[in-house]
Amino acid sequence: MQVRKIDLKNKKDVRKFIQLPFDLYRGNPYWVPPLRSDMKFILNREEYPFYQHSEADFFLAEEENGKVLGRIAAVNNCRYNEVSNTKRAFFYFFEAANDVEVSEALFETVFEWARQRDLKEVYGPKGLLQGDGIGLLVEGFDQPPAMGIAYNLPYYHDLIIQAGFEKLADYYSGYLKADTVEIPEKVLRIAKKVKERRGFWVKKFESKEELLKVAPQVREVYNAAFAGGESFSPVTEDEMEVIAKRMLSTADPRMIKLVYKGDEIVGFLFAYHNIGAGLRKANGRLWPFGWFHIMREFKKTKRADANGIGILPEHQGMGATAILYIEMEKIMRELGFEHVETVQTREDNVASLGEASIFGLNWYKTHRVYRKELVY
Repeated sequence: MQVRKIDLKNKKDVRKFIQLPFDLYRGNPYWVPPLRSDMKFILNREEYPFYQHSEADFFLAEEENGKVLGRIAAVNNCRYNEVSNTKRAFFYFFEAANDVEVSEALFETVFEWARQRDLKEVYGPKGLLQGDGIGLLVEGFDQPPAMGIAYNLPYYHDLIIQAGFEKLADYYSGYLKADTVEIPEKVLRIAKKVKERRGFWVKKFESKEELLKVAPQVREVYNAAFAGGESFSPVTEDEMEVIAKRMLSTADPRMIKLVYKGDEIVGFLFAYHNIGAGLRKANGRLWPFGWFHIMREFKKTKRADANGIGILPEHQGMGATAILYIEMEKIMRELGFEHVETVQTREDNVASLGEASIFGLNWYKTHRVYRKELVY
């Protein structure tokens, strides 16, 4: 068994890297495959905007006969390290057979890669762009994942611990059910007063073209809302273009809400149809029939995901969050969703966890982020 860095210009290498999870999860009723075209884009150094400011390499663990046993990405987000004044490497795209020898070889490769760049610790799983799912699933294996959020095999936790990592933080995801959600009268009163006294109002959209026009403003608000957060890196204009296209490819404009104060955006709610069942049938390919399965699921799904809820720091604690949860309840009621999942609230975000619980959110999934300090 050997670990080697793949050549991203070698189509065979790229195919091998992309194919491994399709083999590992074959027959798994919950795993949602990525679109192979999306993965090829991420592995394209000339086109993917992350490589304008940072670096990543991708590795395979293989037997002598070429059989792939594992894979991993080593990431140096230079923009993140500069903004946060850290020297941290990330790992991502970890997939492997249940074999300690394989996983330790992959992680040792990442550790050495990071040492060569004078980085002091390794953290992950963490993607290349903001909006990529963070963490390893450690609770909730019997549930389908939210769109873009990791689903992985249960033994990955043990492999990561055996490689010398320790827990850094947990992120919780919860759900609301249409037949049980009820906005408390007190919250409705607060939202009404906030709108009247502070001039908050909610902008609704009818088309994707409208959404694209406000993307630059949304980028500024997103960067301000999450500045200083764990693993946060400011989104560049080119990255925002990629993120916006990804979001809008399956977005329903009626499920995107912005909270304004006057003509200034102060908060946002991004919700989407969960089309995971369609993606499973597409098996990573849009053609010839993948698009049909995806579009059919878009029309029939009763599940939605709220992948982004945020308020600018200077407006937090003023009741604006209540407005967003009321809008989420409206989405469920008006569009006929039976289940809405809110994704990945960090365990120490007491305010957000408390607010969500007021609305009857049931926490049922946990994703964990790990760290390892490097020894030189």
